[in-house]
Amino acid sequence: MQDPAEIPFNELIAALLDTDTPLHPRFLHRLSDLDADELATFKETWSKIPSWRRQALMEDLEQLGMADDLLSYEAISRYTMQDEDPRVRLPAVRILWEYETKDLIPAYLRILETDPDEEVRAAAAAALGQFVYKGELDELPTNTLQDLEDRLFKVMTTDKDTQVRQRALESLSYSSRDELPPLIEKAFSSGDRDWMATALIAMGRSVDKRWQEDVLSMLESKVPVLRAEAARAAGELELAESVLILVDLTEDADEDVRMAAIWSLSQIGGDKARRTLEGLLRESRDDDETDFLETALDNLAFTDGLQPFSILNFPEDQAESDLYDLLMDEEDFSDFEDEDGEFLASDEEDTFDFRDIEDFIDEDEDFPD
Repeated sequence: MQDPAEIPFNELIAALLDTDTPLHPRFLHRLSDLDADELATFKETWSKIPSWRRQALMEDLEQLGMADDLLSYEAISRYTMQDEDPRVRLPAVRILWEYETKDLIPAYLRILETDPDEEVRAAAAAALGQFVYKGELDELPTNTLQDLEDRLFKVMTTDKDTQVRQRALESLSYSSRDELPPLIEKAFSSGDRDWMATALIAMGRSVDKRWQEDVLSMLESKVPVLRAEAARAAGELELAESVLILVDLTEDADEDVRMAAIWSLSQIGGDKARRTLEGLLRESRDDDETDFLETALDNLAFTDGLQPFSILNFPEDQAESDLYDLLMDEEDFSDFEDEDGEFLASDEEDTFDFRDIEDFIDEDEDFPD
């Protein structure tokens, strides 16, 4: 197949305008990393492309970008998120989620506060979460963070769409503002499945152990989405008390719950988590699941302060003594050996709280409908 980079740009433009011919995938690759002149030509052409093809193109770019980290559709998405069609704006905003440049904040806020489509507003609200997180790490100016949080709090009380308010609360959950815990509590106590899921997401992101009992209580919920979000929150909060239940959830009937449980075990760490993930890996017959389990084991090794799992994938004919010697060269494992030279496993957890926020609830304040 022709190298996409070698495709003349005028050939790409002609293909975009030829609506009688399906767009070949090589042209999608050619749209990555456009230079200034190519982007200018693309902008001149965009309005001439029928809306149905613009929609399909942006959806394809979103999927392709998720599958290949080397592709970048940032330039196109910055332009198309201003398109008149919400089905074009939505994938454009989602494509930009992975780009953390601060100059996107005003664009997201404009969309959040003025876009007529609720799905697009919700996508913008979700995108702003990474910047709240950056602000908590002192990577944003204080006045920028305060303005961002103030406007997200306002959306929580004024936007008519439930989905938008939920995404706003999830983004705010990285904040240490005193106004946040009562909102999370009201969402969790609402009895509404979607609001409870949002609350569990917020609990995990808050890194606040005050939510431990609430999270643990939902790990055995009859509702799959609540089990999944509780499992994720347990990992984010590093709840050692959840390990046995998470082990059970790795065999849950719901795939999302299983994946959440696997990853959370890798975040919590310990011998039980390691043996469980290694057992699942030995039994796995699915390539995607195998890849995910190997990544989880790498993360667990990082959590436990050991060598990544991938580094330990030695050829089968390599002597065990060679592996032992190599490990000894890399790290001092003497503290983990018994008198016979066998490795000892440790379940000792070393966790800490990032925040100490006093809990308060205004009993008279109603949660937004």
